[in-house]
Amino acid sequence: MFQKILFGLLLLGTPSLLFSQLAEIPAPNYIKTIQFKGTSAQSELPIIRLGERLQLSFDALNGEEEDFYYTITHHNFDWTESDLSKSEYLDGFDDVRIETYENSLNTLQIFSHYTLSIPNRETRRITKSGNYLLSIFDSDNNPIFSRKFMVIEEIAGVSVEIRRSRDLNFIDEKQTVQFTINSPSLLLINPKQTVHTLVMKNSNLKTAITNLKPQYTIGNELIYKYDKESSFWGGNEFLSFDNKDVRAAGNNISRISVSDVYENYLFTDIGRFNRPYTYNPDINGNFVVRNISANNQDIEAEYVRLHFNLQYFEDIGDKEIHLYGNFNNWTIDGSTYMKYDPQSDTYRNSRLFKQGFYNYKYVVVNRDGSIEPGAISGNFWQTENDYTVLVYFRDLGARYDRIIGMGRGNSTNITNN
Repeated sequence: MFQKILFGLLLLGTPSLLFSQLAEIPAPNYIKTIQFKGTSAQSELPIIRLGERLQLSFDALNGEEEDFYYTITHHNFDWTESDLSKSEYLDGFDDVRIETYENSLNTLQIFSHYTLSIPNRETRRITKSGNYLLSIFDSDNNPIFSRKFMVIEEIAGVSVEIRRSRDLNFIDEKQTVQFTINSPSLLLINPKQTVHTLVMKNSNLKTAITNLKPQYTIGNELIYKYDKESSFWGGNEFLSFDNKDVRAAGNNISRISVSDVYENYLFTDIGRFNRPYTYNPDINGNFVVRNISANNQDIEAEYVRLHFNLQYFEDIGDKEIHLYGNFNNWTIDGSTYMKYDPQSDTYRNSRLFKQGFYNYKYVVVNRDGSIEPGAISGNFWQTENDYTVLVYFRDLGARYDRIIGMGRGNSTNITNN
């Protein structure tokens, strides 16, 4: 049996440092296209109800058909490990091998595609709501990567409204999330101590706001009408490319070639921070794997080397420019670094992507790891974004944090009052 491993403590540049103490382990270079989802069609941070299905899939590009194992650990609101024993939150057991995998078919880049579904024969059911960490190990007990997910109980109702910021300094750049919590069947005693909330933009847990307390109550309702404290940079619509047909130049692809794999060269992108906002439909940083000629997308979609090119003339000093999106779980690493090319006076990057439709943007990263999301693409109050609010509750004397409600809002319905 594998021992429990609490992955390294890493403080990230987010609105709540405490909330980010347990960092997800990023995947090594040979692990690609991690798709982790619950009931949504796209891969994003899974938020499932008790009893719903969870699915993880990923590709190993080393061609070794190696064995991988998984564990599931329960965590408190602040991502410290909870006091619950494994048997208290799992019906069945974990620490078992991922049994389902297939090898690639008719692709230039060979890979093995692994799939894990929960519940399964060994892990029959998750029985408690709350924060969870799914950890993947190799056969030598070395951690490979980990991903967070949430399980909710629907006890409280959450009503969410998106408003334009009332702060005149950022009225054109920020969006504010206001919400109310209604719990007719559960008495929320002393809510400033027993209730915690999490507010996310576009399912990006790394930029979540987690330090909001109810301002006042009306009957059974908790009211959160903050402005500055619950505001997010509006950002801009994501850029995208679509290479579902690997032999033809599709959306945003200027030319193609073939080496050891297919090569796709994107049109040169430019900074949009000083240009008017223009609506462009996107999937809020997400991605969808697809090959128009494939019967089985999972094993027949090609791995393509995408070449990115950014024209940006502002002085960034000792900062860096990176690609950013859910294609790698919003992670800044060596594979997302945009290197300056003096010959063309542009920033360039080349990276493997599995065929499909992808959203991405460019961000400026400071030396301390904090991100300036709108430095290149701009921030606009009109931008379409998805927002999610989760409500955590720990009654007096309880041993773990439950998630008792969830609400969603979209800024297409933004109001100015």
